[in-house]
Amino acid sequence: MTVTKGRKCEDPKQKDGSSGERLREILGVFGRYNLIHGLSPEKLRHILEDLGPTFIKLGQILSMRPDMIPEEYCRELTRLRTEVRPMAFAEVVAVLESEYGDDYREIFSALEEKPLGSASIAQVHAAVLKNGRSVVVKVQRPDIYDRMCLDIRLLHKAAVIIKIIGRTGQVIDLNGVLDEMWAVAKQEMDFMTEAEHIRRFGELNRALKYVAFPEVEWELTTPKVLCMERIEGIQIDDTEALLQEGYDLHDIAQKLAAGYAKQVIEDGFFHADPHPGNILIRDGKIVFIDLGMVGTLSAHDRQLLKKSMMAIVQCDVYELKQAVLGISRHTGKINHSRLSADIDDMLNKYGAIDLGGLDIGQAFMDLMAIAETNGLSMPAGISMLGRGMITMEGVIGKVDPETDVISVYAAAVAGASFEEFDLRKILEKNGRLLYGLGGRSLEFSSNLMEIMKLASKGQSKLNIELVGSEEPLSKISHMVNRLIISLLSAAILIGSSLICLTDMKPTLLGIPLFGVLGYTLSFILGAWLVFDIIIKKKL
Repeated sequence: MTVTKGRKCEDPKQKDGSSGERLREILGVFGRYNLIHGLSPEKLRHILEDLGPTFIKLGQILSMRPDMIPEEYCRELTRLRTEVRPMAFAEVVAVLESEYGDDYREIFSALEEKPLGSASIAQVHAAVLKNGRSVVVKVQRPDIYDRMCLDIRLLHKAAVIIKIIGRTGQVIDLNGVLDEMWAVAKQEMDFMTEAEHIRRFGELNRALKYVAFPEVEWELTTPKVLCMERIEGIQIDDTEALLQEGYDLHDIAQKLAAGYAKQVIEDGFFHADPHPGNILIRDGKIVFIDLGMVGTLSAHDRQLLKKSMMAIVQCDVYELKQAVLGISRHTGKINHSRLSADIDDMLNKYGAIDLGGLDIGQAFMDLMAIAETNGLSMPAGISMLGRGMITMEGVIGKVDPETDVISVYAAAVAGASFEEFDLRKILEKNGRLLYGLGGRSLEFSSNLMEIMKLASKGQSKLNIELVGSEEPLSKISHMVNRLIISLLSAAILIGSSLICLTDMKPTLLGIPLFGVLGYTLSFILGAWLVFDIIIKKKL
């Protein structure tokens, strides 16, 4: 058996070949939906579905980018279908035998023809190995890579003439969005990458006895075929089945929240699509599956993420603002007053909500919207995290609505176990403002501390905007110029007088020439000052 372990494809922006037929197909879809009458969120979703896997993937990426498109479009795009028309079993067999270089029946004692699931990039079949082990085989559609290459190339060409205006009035870099989408799609189309994700999740979560991941059959895994252990469990939102099996729903919800918090806060490597179909309960363990789409956070971003979580809980405007500035990228001038006011408004909104009812995922999405409004862009990992946290909190809410997710996250941030850390009692005992290091009552002291912190962290640029200050500043500048000229004139006069007391050559009428020139220059400067001060009356 020969297993293919790698392949290469040209950059889609450079790939040659005919694209006229595909372009006509795309234009035909646009025509069917009569775009001249407007584009609603639902219509956009249907268009992307009809355009095929590349556009479905683009929609899935955009659904996690509220900084680029309105929230109502994000919500609708999250509904993009995952179940599509399955490919014929003969195509599945052809891919398997092409990758393995052998008859699939030499490897599997059984392979079910009906797929367990079919998506735009691949579909999954149940199988049994010769050793009797039950597995699932994820098989990539044979033409998907080349088709997506072609679509991306067409979209890059369109990006030259299409300018999308963002919510702040700035032009969105469509090429950047396409590059991000293509990077994610290539990850999902290389099943060796997904297999590595599974291995890494297993290593990072080895200490958590209640979390598990499928085992990969590495010898049978290639870039186009992923073979792994079959997980037969109860879908996590099937609460009736869980109760019948004797599971404690509150315990499951607490552990699910704690496990996901660890992925995000400690590991910086998290499941980016934790919907109920991707989380199963088997033998008392929470099993995560379908790990093709993951999010990553650098150590720097994780530290700032911890600060931002605690700042939201504590209603600390300054710390949250600093975290946003540290995580985001910006090229233009930042209006610090506006950014602080926007964050303060957001925290005031959440301040009226009971701690247990705080939706931390939605809070991050709101924070991303504020950043975008102020010309700041968040890295892709943060965007994926916001959507992932909303999805996870929805799952936890279905399993056990009473679980206090924010306290679990806060416990992970504080480095304590969720059993020992009761943030609600701390806040009730000390008061929300007191826990936030004094709150905002001493406004002058708070502002002074902010300036000192900015200086200590190396932010040497201090942007100060004095409204209506142009005229006073102009007068001050003019006065300083006159003072400098007066001092210069006096210095020249004194210097010339000293020169005249010497025998310096050459001379003019017996007086040193440089002394005469100095007197003349001093007289000219003095006359200009008299004209400027007395005649023009600008003092």
